[in-house]
Amino acid sequence: MRVGAFILSAQFPGQGHDEALHRAVRATEAAEAAGLDSVWLAEHHFVPYGVCPSATTLAAYLLGRTRRIGVATAVSVLPTAHPVSLGEQAALLHLTSRGRFTLGVGRGGPWVDLEVFGSGLAAYEEGFPESLDLLLRWLREERVGAGGERYAFREVPVVPRPRESPERPEGPEVVVACTSPGSVRLAAERGLPMLLGMHSTDEEKAGMVGLWRRTALAAGHDPDRVRGAGHVAAGVGQVADTRAEATEKLAKAMPGWLRQGLGAHVTVDGRRRTMRDPEAYTEFLCGLHPVGPARLCADRLAASAERTGVRRFALLVEGSGDLATTELNVHRLGTEVLPTLDGV
Repeated sequence: MRVGAFILSAQFPGQGHDEALHRAVRATEAAEAAGLDSVWLAEHHFVPYGVCPSATTLAAYLLGRTRRIGVATAVSVLPTAHPVSLGEQAALLHLTSRGRFTLGVGRGGPWVDLEVFGSGLAAYEEGFPESLDLLLRWLREERVGAGGERYAFREVPVVPRPRESPERPEGPEVVVACTSPGSVRLAAERGLPMLLGMHSTDEEKAGMVGLWRRTALAAGHDPDRVRGAGHVAAGVGQVADTRAEATEKLAKAMPGWLRQGLGAHVTVDGRRRTMRDPEAYTEFLCGLHPVGPARLCADRLAASAERTGVRRFALLVEGSGDLATTELNVHRLGTEVLPTLDGV
């Protein structure tokens, strides 16, 4: 089992952008020191839910500040990025980090980002498969041209080629964020592992994994030899001496962040959207994920792995909104929870 930190660079009420990003950097350094497997960096635009607008840029910085830990995007949003440009960045990080970089990609949402970056709603509603396929070709071939609906260009050489990495000649791992049956099938047809959201229950995750396996088999892939290291489940992780103490830390901070952050999303076409009740959602997440004493956290991770078949986790560690509390939380995940998972 592999446990990493999910870092949103969240801006909690009363905090500035610098404070949120500084906490993200310090949390990554703490994660490496504590022996965690990886950090997963979120990307958002124009909202305090997360103030990192380029997960690859932050990944580059953090790869330079660390030596062992894996660094991943969770996720780079394809509809607002050119897949060739993103592929070039991924190849660069893969080669210079000696294979420590993982590229997580996703469809994002129908947000105003599509207007600002000139992508248009069609890039979100229809263009994700074309973008994903072009990105994968860039990471696997030596020369690439395109003749699709959104991207059309003459054949050009891939520079730098990620397959020239002596450590991982297969290129960087690519993970696809999946929140619907359509995205599950898309990932499975291409033999790519999934990143499953923190809002999904174990039963829902197990259903998505089952759909992925059936679709992968039908597409000619061996589900047991999935490219990379397997699916990843996002969640919340908060370690404290008692469950009440851990829950209280999150209940004091997360609702305000969720209300401020999720409420700032603006749809590109004015469509109505509903927002989860922040208090109820925080309570739901605390009940679902490893929140409490180390033994409870380890048991929940082990039980989730058993029920879903997912053995990689990316846990939100900054739910308290406080730097010192976040660093201690990461330390306790590494020194108290991980040792009890040895061999699981």
